[in-house]
Amino acid sequence: MVKKTTVLGVSLVAALTTAALVPSVYAEPPAGVSGQGERPEAPSAQNTTPGDPVGSMNGNSMNTTVAHSGVMTIESDLATDGQTYESVNDTENAILMTAGTVTLTNPAIKKTGAADGDNADFYGTNAAVFVSGGTLNITGGTVTTDGAHANAIFAYGDGLINISNTNIKTTNNNSGALMVTGGGKLNATYVTATTDGNSSAPIRSDRGGGTMVIDGGSYTSNGTGSPVIYSTADITAKNTKLTSTASEGVVIEGKNSVTLDNVELTADNNKLNGQSETYKTIFIYQSMSGDADEGVGSFTAKNSKITTKNGDTFFVTNTTAEIKLENNIFTNESGDFLRIQAVKWGNSGANGGVVTLSASAQEIVGDIVVDNISSLDFKLENDSFLKAAINADNTAKAVNVELSADSVIVLTKDSYITTLVNADADNKNIYGNGHKLYVNGVEVQTNTATPPTGRKNPTKLSETETKQEEVQQETETVDDYSTLGFILASAGSFLVLVVGGILIARSARSSKKDTGKDDSSDIEVPLTDKTTKAKSAAEVHHRGQGEGPHAR
Repeated sequence: MVKKTTVLGVSLVAALTTAALVPSVYAEPPAGVSGQGERPEAPSAQNTTPGDPVGSMNGNSMNTTVAHSGVMTIESDLATDGQTYESVNDTENAILMTAGTVTLTNPAIKKTGAADGDNADFYGTNAAVFVSGGTLNITGGTVTTDGAHANAIFAYGDGLINISNTNIKTTNNNSGALMVTGGGKLNATYVTATTDGNSSAPIRSDRGGGTMVIDGGSYTSNGTGSPVIYSTADITAKNTKLTSTASEGVVIEGKNSVTLDNVELTADNNKLNGQSETYKTIFIYQSMSGDADEGVGSFTAKNSKITTKNGDTFFVTNTTAEIKLENNIFTNESGDFLRIQAVKWGNSGANGGVVTLSASAQEIVGDIVVDNISSLDFKLENDSFLKAAINADNTAKAVNVELSADSVIVLTKDSYITTLVNADADNKNIYGNGHKLYVNGVEVQTNTATPPTGRKNPTKLSETETKQEEVQQETETVDDYSTLGFILASAGSFLVLVVGGILIARSARSSKKDTGKDDSSDIEVPLTDKTTKAKSAAEVHHRGQGEGPHAR
């Protein structure tokens, strides 16, 4: 391997260089540190110099030149199997790829050595694998990093990475497993990834965004300020398991998106970090750091199971958000379902949330809280069910509700909304449950009968679990076949001993007839040998019935 240094010209589009580059006094970053969770302070025009991560500002664009150094630099087509790639130096890639089509099968990729600053987070200068051009295919193998700002797999610019059946582990801070910035593209299939450091989302993006598609596998974050997904990009996850043991489950910053389809997401946000004030599972916001365009943050979930161990299920602040839900199972063990309110990001008085929430064939249990500078447009359709208090404190700037005739609302407290459009003109599908509903300050009629406890057609989720069970069943089948094979092999050995014994006995009888002598006088077998042989045969027979290596 030849160590090589290459200089990449990096250009980021105008949308990332608005006046928002210089944060206001309220532009406090969320839970985390630079590049993930908490955002680094954006430099002003006065302190930008050549080589800075933001570089020189020229009109509406940002241009900078960032040097990369790689132990293995790839600029043309290549295919390897079972190779080891390792970097032990600070600010260095184990694999640096700028062009070609490359296939790595069962690689062992290792990265130690640390970095500090935005070059590592925005441009991957300390990543184990950095691809800025060409297509990299990784199948199987392992990727491990142990250094600050040491992301594992990093796609940037024109780089495309396809990775499958690979195990990824990062242990230090600011070190994601899969990462895109600057428009990079990454597809991951059946990857298992774990991150232990703070500000280290397993599925991670940063300035300039990109596209990521996750299919299958499992992703776990253990650090503070480390949601399983941090999106300043367009990220889709399907048929996978996402687990956060300390932080949010999903964070969307600015005009970006996350789509979950047949996903099991569990978040236990039990540690506050930086300026974060609330616990939540799905957080949609705008930090004003310049890392994400301002606009609509989009979250879509379908056929998924989302569990909140601590805090609110959804929290929206200082942005416009669109939330689409269909046929999911939500479980919240402590907080509200949706909270829209101003906190520390943005300009005070104008930093609430504007949310459009659409629910189809969806059951929701949990209160909806909206503050006086925030608003909600809420649509329930296709046999949806809501059991909640809606704006119980009567603080919201606006709450507009649209309800199909086959959908149901059950109140848990007196609720206050601005407008109601109900396909059932008599509101028979709204159950007061001992509470009152006010529309624009006027109490409206509700159904006083005993309310239903859920959807008419309860949500059923089995696809993800079935797929996991199928894999397990396939494994068990292989084990069963292995056990059967061992039994047959053992039985075969036993038969050989039996048949051999019969042949020897026949031969001995034949010899006796020929010589007139007794077998016992010619063949002396010590008693201990006879016992041992008998025991061996019994052991073979017994192991064949259940003590083989695959018996359990």
